[in-house]
Amino acid sequence: MLKKKSIDDKYGSIWVLFKILCALTGVIMAAGILSVSKVPDIVGRRLTEEEKAQVIGRNSPLIDYIFLSPIADFPRKSPVRKITIHHMADDIGLERLGEVFAEQDRRASANYAIDREGRIALYVEEGNRAWTSSSPENDHQAVTIEVANDEIGGNWHVSDASYEALLDLCTDICRRNGIRELTFTGDDKGSLTIHKMFRQDTECPGPYLEGRMPEIAKAVTQRLHEDSREGTSSDLPVKK
Repeated sequence: MLKKKSIDDKYGSIWVLFKILCALTGVIMAAGILSVSKVPDIVGRRLTEEEKAQVIGRNSPLIDYIFLSPIADFPRKSPVRKITIHHMADDIGLERLGEVFAEQDRRASANYAIDREGRIALYVEEGNRAWTSSSPENDHQAVTIEVANDEIGGNWHVSDASYEALLDLCTDICRRNGIRELTFTGDDKGSLTIHKMFRQDTECPGPYLEGRMPEIAKAVTQRLHEDSREGTSSDLPVKK
């Protein structure tokens, strides 16, 4: 009798454990469905001209190409306070990069990218967090930018057209998000950051761009100060 009771207790415990696992699985699946439901319906497909105009109106007017990636958090958890610059470690066209960022198994994306001709693409709207820097904390605060290389390896050089477009885009991002000064401190405390600050096994954004970070911060800040001297600073949103 005791042996039968022991067996019953054993199977009873297994049954309780099974029910708990089923319940947890249901919660996880529900959370996944809820997460998917937050993805905007304009993500992962071609946009109409009207939709493109609306997206550009919420982001940079400098955009040449749009393909919105599902690899993002909708929306970001923090106001935009930073810009993080990356390099592609390749010379990839904007259309192809959009396909890469749409692949679920890669789990990577960026807000913007610039090709070697200086064309600018949007993959994750500024109001959403791209998965770029191996640091959710940074990415929730930063607009992230991938820049194509015209030299593979070595210094990972970028073209003059890419560099000038990068300055224009950084300035525009700062203007619209109320960042009145772009600062590069060499660590993650500044408002201009780079990928290698958050991941030790990468050289990103490569020696060429990394060496020009102080220059980028200075050039963008100078443009923002010129806005202020010209009396246009009142048009900038105030950071909260």
